[in-house]
Formats: sequence, structure tokens, C-alpha cells
Amino acid sequence: MKRLSKLVDRMSNFFAHRKGLLPMLGMALIAINFALPFFFGATFITSSNLFLHLGAIVAIFGFMLAWAL
Repeated sequence: MKRLSKLVDRMSNFFAHRKGLLPMLGMALIAINFALPFFFGATFITSSNLFLHLGAIVAIFGFMLAWAL
């Protein structure tokens, strides 16, 4: 439990100074999801929109974390 507490503390300190990093990463994942079908065609990842959903979750989490910090 002590390791988890230290990890959360370090992550909090890291993201406190970089509040826009997670939303920008989420938007980059969404852009990657848009570009993947042009390069790889129809695969499982492109048909399931994995990067779109992952990017939306990361961006929303980043906005919520930035608001809290």
C-alpha cells in the first residue's frame, strides 16, 4: 500500500506541472484513430475504433485531473 501511495504522489506532482499533457495525448490518439484506416485498411483495431475510445477516456481523465490539481 505504501508503494501505491508513493506512486500516486509522484504522478500527482508530475501532472500538476503538465496539466495539458493527458488531454493532448487523448486528442493525438483520436487523430491516430482517424488516420489508421488509410494506412492499414480494415483490421480489428480500426473497425473497433480502439484508439478513439481510448483517446476519449484519456482526454476526459486528463481534464478531470487538471481541474482537481
